[in-house]
Amino acid sequence: MVRQQVSNDPIWVYPKVDEEWAKAIINEFNIHPVTAQVLVSRGFTTFEEIHEYLYAKLPNLFDPDLFPDMNLAVDRVALALQRKENILIYGDNDVDGITAATLLTDFFRYIGANVFYYVPNRTSLNQSLILDAIEYAVKNECKLLITVDCGITSANEIEQAVKRNVDVIVTDHHEPTDKLPHCVATLNPKLLNSTYPNRELTGVGVAFKLAHAITNYLISTSAVSTGKIDLKRYLDLVALGTIADMGSLRGENRILVRYGLRQLRRTRRIGLTKLFSVCDVKTSEITPVDIASKVAPRINSLGRIAEPRKGVELLLLRDPIAAEALAMELDLNNIERQKIERKDSADIDKYIAFHPEILLDKALVLVSEKWHPGIIPIITARIAKLYNRPVLIIAIDNGIGKGSMRTISEFPLLPQLKDNASLLLNFGGHDFAAGLTIKEENIAEFKERFIHAANEQLKDLDVLTKLHLDAKVNFKDLTFDFMESLNLLEPFGNENQPPILYCEAVQTWPPKIVGKTHLKFYLEQNDRTLEGIGFGMASRKDELTQKNIKLQLAFTPHVNTFLNKSSIQLQIRDFQVVPPING
Repeated sequence: MVRQQVSNDPIWVYPKVDEEWAKAIINEFNIHPVTAQVLVSRGFTTFEEIHEYLYAKLPNLFDPDLFPDMNLAVDRVALALQRKENILIYGDNDVDGITAATLLTDFFRYIGANVFYYVPNRTSLNQSLILDAIEYAVKNECKLLITVDCGITSANEIEQAVKRNVDVIVTDHHEPTDKLPHCVATLNPKLLNSTYPNRELTGVGVAFKLAHAITNYLISTSAVSTGKIDLKRYLDLVALGTIADMGSLRGENRILVRYGLRQLRRTRRIGLTKLFSVCDVKTSEITPVDIASKVAPRINSLGRIAEPRKGVELLLLRDPIAAEALAMELDLNNIERQKIERKDSADIDKYIAFHPEILLDKALVLVSEKWHPGIIPIITARIAKLYNRPVLIIAIDNGIGKGSMRTISEFPLLPQLKDNASLLLNFGGHDFAAGLTIKEENIAEFKERFIHAANEQLKDLDVLTKLHLDAKVNFKDLTFDFMESLNLLEPFGNENQPPILYCEAVQTWPPKIVGKTHLKFYLEQNDRTLEGIGFGMASRKDELTQKNIKLQLAFTPHVNTFLNKSSIQLQIRDFQVVPPING
């Protein structure tokens, strides 16, 4: 059931209700009825599914040998260890790639390998950044190159590495193209022949699986004793990269992130603790929201406007003074990144405001020579979310366009990219977030084809913003015990968002603007009063000028602690004024 959309308000999509199934869940798991309804709304259909979701532990992780090429990868690494060959870890320049490169570098150092790491800079003159890594491998006499979070679309470049006597193992999680690399081994859960059950591993997740398989091999051959390698110490990096890369927090990823968060809260990585301090994040209480909104942007700023190699350096550092200096440098880079982002964002927003006709199409394609190529992925994600449609933003430099794409579930990107590959120099990514490079002269035709495909495939309803509600609730249900029950659903993130609940309540007093852009609500239902906060809702204050207005509320409850006193507060996601019965 949906509520009719008014102006730019989101459509409320009400949850499916199955009282019998909800009762069965309550009886089986002894959980709060509202939490049970959330599980019904999220599409769980068996006790087994729910038990795995709520209670899966580290022993429930899948065997890394389920990757078809894992034995080949482990054998080649074992040979490199035996021959004392130099190994190069080559990672992509975002948080997923940086954490994956850190994980394998740290792991290989620990087991005594000769290891180097390389993270490309966006300012490289090479169209394909892996060519720089191959040069680096040859220069440093590395006989084995292991890619992390990249490489699956670099078949031609990897052929060049092989010709120069460098063996390559590709570990990646991006969608493959038709031409796969000819290398020693390819580890990617998205390969057509993959027998690995978790298709949603991120780059750092695949890197962790390689480390796990090598550990199993070393123990089985008595090269190391059981217990010498504690793989849990790498889970902080897995959590960091998975959350930053918006990995799905369902299935195996949930286990990795849940335990990874525990590891982050007691991490011994000095660089990370210094970065948390700079971000004003309490290490012992770090949450996925902290990672996504504070930690990841600072590490990502290196790949966007500075030197991404420093991200790996920070995560490996053991010197507190050097780590603090580098964490401060990341913070300054992030401030600079924010300035560039504000300028380019304002330019794009102004263009859309002056050309509203472009919103008549079901996809947006925006192109300019003025925008920073490292910043456009952030802006693309914001615009796609704001207008709920596929978006491509291209920054042109010296006749070459670098594009970032985001989309909605109804319009996957990779089929579009594959269908138009002849117009592109390169592309890669996922169905819902991708990147491309294109010659300037081909942009107009690609734009026309992309928008035409969106207009053909998408319905009007698809591009309307939707708010998916999980359960109806009463204020009397919102207790601290209930909040504990909701905690079972954590960690929250992509594909496992915090529950959105709904109810009617009376506004006992007009809301107050706080922090310039937010609204503080004063709400009552059946003699219980609760406060709400509507982030970014100050512009809607005029809808709520009177006392005792009845509101329909959509919100996420959370525990707010102020001066050591805890209370339950509602984070308002949307509201509607309920018209008086007579009016």
